[in-house]
Amino acid sequence: VFGLLVKYILPFFGTMQTYLYQRPLGVANNAVNNENKVVSLRKACHVSNKKSSLKKNVLSSKLSTAAAVENKANITSKTSDKPSKSKSSSASKDFKVTSKAAYQGVPGAYSEVAASKSCPSLVPLPCDRFEDAFMALIQGKCDRAVLPVENSLGGSIYPVYDLMMKHNLYIVGETSISINHCLVALPGTKKSDLERVMSHPQALSQCDGYLKRLGVHREEVDDTAGAAQTIASEHLKNVGAVCSRRAAELYGLDILDEGIQDNRDNVTRFVVLSRDAPQVAQQDPSKLYKTSVVFSLQPGPGKLSLALSIFSFRNIDLTMIVSRPMRSNPIVQMISEQGQLTAAGARAAAEGRHSFNYLFYVDFIGSTKDRKIVNALRDLEEIAPYMKILGAYPYDTELGVTRSDDPTIAKSLFNGKASE
Repeated sequence: VFGLLVKYILPFFGTMQTYLYQRPLGVANNAVNNENKVVSLRKACHVSNKKSSLKKNVLSSKLSTAAAVENKANITSKTSDKPSKSKSSSASKDFKVTSKAAYQGVPGAYSEVAASKSCPSLVPLPCDRFEDAFMALIQGKCDRAVLPVENSLGGSIYPVYDLMMKHNLYIVGETSISINHCLVALPGTKKSDLERVMSHPQALSQCDGYLKRLGVHREEVDDTAGAAQTIASEHLKNVGAVCSRRAAELYGLDILDEGIQDNRDNVTRFVVLSRDAPQVAQQDPSKLYKTSVVFSLQPGPGKLSLALSIFSFRNIDLTMIVSRPMRSNPIVQMISEQGQLTAAGARAAAEGRHSFNYLFYVDFIGSTKDRKIVNALRDLEEIAPYMKILGAYPYDTELGVTRSDDPTIAKSLFNGKASE
């Protein structure tokens, strides 16, 4: 029994004792370890909270500083905006977009007077040639172009008609100037000293009789005022120019004689061109209008008479008709109504002769808003292989009333509205 007790019972109690006494200690140790872990975790959280609060404080302080700086900058920008606005507003007041009206010639030309009269709110823009004035308008360098189309002494100015066919521009107005030609030369020159006279071909033809009596050689140049400018700049002695009074005053020349045109009633008519087609709805019903068209006709007898009867049948007043050979197809054969060569056409063809193919420019009183004008143009379009409306514009009822040396226009040109 004792041996069994020692062998089996005592080791059992020892094991139980170890279990009973060591388990609470392990639990306690685990609890302590867990508590230590909790405490460590709490400390870590506390430190983390401190760090995060510190970061928050630093961030909030940074944000506050940034906000203060931003507010200061806003205040500074607001205070600095006031003078800048005034500067920009004053600069915008100082800067003005100037609208221009192109004309052919140099300052002092008759066309400059016409441009100032027809477009009083625009600054005249000088151009060397008619083609240059057209291109200035097409390229947007100006808003209008004022060009001569006919003169009471020299007749129609065909280059302008040809350019109106070449370029897609529209007539939006017309004006007229009573021309007063002057004979000018360098200071101290006498009429008897003159050997040659320079001017535009139209001006020379309008003074043909006077120049013949004077017995001088004629020299054609591009512009009346340009002739005066050349004499002054090159100091040409014994050379005169036919130009306006304004040109003589601009270039410091003496006026030897004035009113030298063969006919006192020397009037030039100008048209005002625009890139935009005139709007029918904007036509003033209280004004008298004129319409300009160009058309071609089939060759044959009575074709032109038939076209003109369209206007006479409706009692439409034609004010001008000009014919020009077509540049693209100038020569045609005479064709009958049945599409055969006429007797004259067959004879001409057999003899190697043909007829010119013409373009007809026609002006008539009436607006494209009028019913009878619309019907007339519709009938004309039926018989014309080609037809184009060049423009409908207010009729110049004061033809030739304004003189080229009109003091009002001369004053406006000298007082800040001179050509650029």
